[in-house]
Amino acid sequence: MSRAPLVLAALLLALLPAAALGATPKVDLVDVEDEVMCVTCKVPLNIAEGAQPDSQRALIRDLIAQGKTKAQIKQQLVAEYGENVLALPESEGVGVTAYAIPLVLGAIVLGSLALLVPRWRRRPAAGVATGEPAGPADTATDDTLALSDVDRARLDEDLARYDR
Repeated sequence: MSRAPLVLAALLLALLPAAALGATPKVDLVDVEDEVMCVTCKVPLNIAEGAQPDSQRALIRDLIAQGKTKAQIKQQLVAEYGENVLALPESEGVGVTAYAIPLVLGAIVLGSLALLVPRWRRRPAAGVATGEPAGPADTATDDTLALSDVDRARLDEDLARYDR
């Protein structure tokens, strides 16, 4: 008796719940609450307190229990309370700055990088292409630095003071 049909059946049973779960993401109250406003307080629902925010949360919980998606819940809230229930900036006037400022700042950063990165890449490494003489660290024969006679004498004097 071959085990192939049994293995295939077990594999299909294992993949079945994964496919069902991947079809629609699970929506929870916290996920919707921060994108919705209280219609009376004019503050985000996740920080609003009172009877109206509680009734809005109850409606959201009911819609989640019905298996609605986030977009469907938002559509239902707009139908119930109007466009002001969504926590989105206005598409006219001052509300446009909420969209424009991040775009402008991003363009400034990208423009600055486009100007500065080539300059940084063209800058020669210290002492390599400029023909400068090598420093004392380059002439050392091992891990210690080569000291001049004056520096060596000063170091010996300093160490002698601490030996007392």
